[in-house]
Amino acid sequence: MSSAYPFRLIVVTNRGPYRLAETKQGLRLEKTVGGLTTALLPLLEKTGGLWIASGEPPGQHANASGHLHFDLRYIELTSEETENYYYGFSNNALWPLCHYFLGRVEFRLDQWGVYEQVNQKFAQATLEEAQPTDVIWVHDYHLARVPLYLRQARPSARLAFFWHIPFPSPEIFRALPWRKEILISLLACDLVGFHIPEYAENFGAAAIELLGATVEGDEIRYAGHITRVIARPIGIDYAAVEKEARSRRADRRAKQLRETIRGQMVIVGVERMDYTKGVLERLRGMERLLELKPEWHGKVSLIQIVTPSREGVDAYREKKREIDEIVGRVNGRFSSDVWTPIHYAYRAFSPAQLIVYYRAADIALVTPLRDGLNLVAKEYVASRVHQDGVLILSEFAGVRFQLPDALMVNPYSVDDMANVLEQALQMPKEEQRRRMQAMQARIKTEDLSWWAKEFLDRMSTISQVEPVQVPA
Repeated sequence: MSSAYPFRLIVVTNRGPYRLAETKQGLRLEKTVGGLTTALLPLLEKTGGLWIASGEPPGQHANASGHLHFDLRYIELTSEETENYYYGFSNNALWPLCHYFLGRVEFRLDQWGVYEQVNQKFAQATLEEAQPTDVIWVHDYHLARVPLYLRQARPSARLAFFWHIPFPSPEIFRALPWRKEILISLLACDLVGFHIPEYAENFGAAAIELLGATVEGDEIRYAGHITRVIARPIGIDYAAVEKEARSRRADRRAKQLRETIRGQMVIVGVERMDYTKGVLERLRGMERLLELKPEWHGKVSLIQIVTPSREGVDAYREKKREIDEIVGRVNGRFSSDVWTPIHYAYRAFSPAQLIVYYRAADIALVTPLRDGLNLVAKEYVASRVHQDGVLILSEFAGVRFQLPDALMVNPYSVDDMANVLEQALQMPKEEQRRRMQAMQARIKTEDLSWWAKEFLDRMSTISQVEPVQVPA
């Protein structure tokens, strides 16, 4: 891919793809877990370039492990910066706001100030590295002010941004005290991307309402600058997931897993710990199914995997306590000597381990209360090498636009959850295959390479722009 583009790519994210770990053999790089790493690491490995992120120790770590095809630069954040920028403004203000959880929002001037400070630090590190012909691609809500500082210091820079979470309606977004500051910074970019048209439309509507910008097609004009806005859902490395799913190792382990479930129908849920993911609602739906349909007792089990996340945030610790309690309640109500309805695992799993669960499961239950897209749904579909299985998808998952052949459910309704679960359990194999094949064809076409190419192709058509001055 690198030969196709006449520029070096600089990717800027909150967290990098690797962390430095000390071993008996010395320092080595260990891959971090997360959606951005999964999405961007294959791209940088193909294109080369530079990845700038927070981490320790700071500085340049070019090919520190001897096998990277791109450079890394880590920025060190103090504990105070991490507390106020990441756990504070990013995850106590922007995250709940954009997911429509206004009751969880906390706006604090001091945290906004540290957010600005950290964004300036990222921008400064980028400016120290960037050459005039580079394309700078900033990612996600943690770094929404970086584009403004880059544009002010380097008016002719080529800037792109991808917003990975939902962008809310103007009615919600206007609650943010620093709404104009965020919009002005994003509009300093040449290209801004979102997963689905709804988010792009919300962004344009907010720019019109709050800034007086004008929108023509996919272009937003503000302060003499044109920002192109596109909606492209991020993909997965379909070929890699399918290859692992077809491996003898995955086949053997999936069969072993099913044997431990003793011939029951298997439902799988995979989420990181977060109040937006709908894990509690999912468990209540399972409980409702067992209440209404006792004929399924002993015949179906839910394997719920929850990956620890943001354990320093009170809301996440409280959510874990609630999940622990409902798992105990449901299993206490319905378990028998030979059957447990819910198998709950609270720990991290490798991608290869998750594929085993996807292979073993008859049904995947992906029911966020709201999310930007959802890669678990895509990974489950890509793992179904026998082309059966049922995907149950929340009406509020961004990926619903790509996967209309999934069964849709309202996760807030326990009765709807129970009814759709029973529909999935009873779905004929022929219908399962028809739906699954349609979903696989879409995901295979719109994979990770397609997503990256859409953005890089767009950026390659943007020549070095005339110097642009944007409002502070």
